[in-house]
Amino acid sequence: ALRGTRHYPRPSLDAPPAASCSAHGCGFRIRGSRRCGRWPGCSALAMKITRQKHAKKYMSFYKYNFGFREPFQVLLDGTFCQAALRNKIQIRDQLPGYLAGATQLCTTRCVLKELESLGKELYGAKLIAQRFQVRNCSHFKDPVSGSACLLSMTEEGNPHHYFIATQDQDLATKVKKKAGVPLLFIIQNTMVLDKPSPKSLAFVQAMQANQLVPEHQKQSIEHLKEEQGLVKESENRRKRKRAGGPNPLSCLKKKKKVQETQQPSAAKKKRKRKRNRAKSEA
Repeated sequence: ALRGTRHYPRPSLDAPPAASCSAHGCGFRIRGSRRCGRWPGCSALAMKITRQKHAKKYMSFYKYNFGFREPFQVLLDGTFCQAALRNKIQIRDQLPGYLAGATQLCTTRCVLKELESLGKELYGAKLIAQRFQVRNCSHFKDPVSGSACLLSMTEEGNPHHYFIATQDQDLATKVKKKAGVPLLFIIQNTMVLDKPSPKSLAFVQAMQANQLVPEHQKQSIEHLKEEQGLVKESENRRKRKRAGGPNPLSCLKKKKKVQETQQPSAAKKKRKRKRNRAKSEA
């Protein structure tokens, strides 16, 4: 046997018949134990690890190409809250671990108005949505549907780096037509980050080929530089002196000092002092 390989005990002939996994509800057939990962036939644990790897890969794509950063801002609509309620998902507790970073759960007034208008059927989803931050939208006077409101929040290249969490297929299709807008949805009892859309992949390829330079990305990069203080450091950074040649003045030949000969000064004429002698009388 190769080193590093894990060996699972073979089930005995007296083992109970195959049963489905009950730990995560994956539905795969296992023998003996009902816990995930005990037998090779149950792949719920492997599916969870694969799902986390995909999420990590997609998050790195959005971070490096579209400037996403923590805390990740997630816009939720009523359909996502209702699905989380049915599948007993704790969004606030589970989503940061799945995205591997701090998150800010938020919604809009239009989504809350829509849930109020739908009555008692979505009362639980309304209570969940009311716990999140309410972001200002441009429909303060004239509310629109929740899907239309969330789409308007991601216009002009999604400058605020919003995630869209929804179960609405029409809204998901429209979100995929925009570049740089991650999509979250729920499958059974699991939150899933959708892979980058073809629109996002084409956008990144065009950027790498220097065919497209987005303004919002320039602004976000400059904003990040200002926050990190990179702009000030580059301006105030002292220039490093490069090694140059010798001083040309030091290469000149030394000049001999010429001693100035003092010329003999002309003899100064002595000043004769005249004395007035008084003539004595004879």
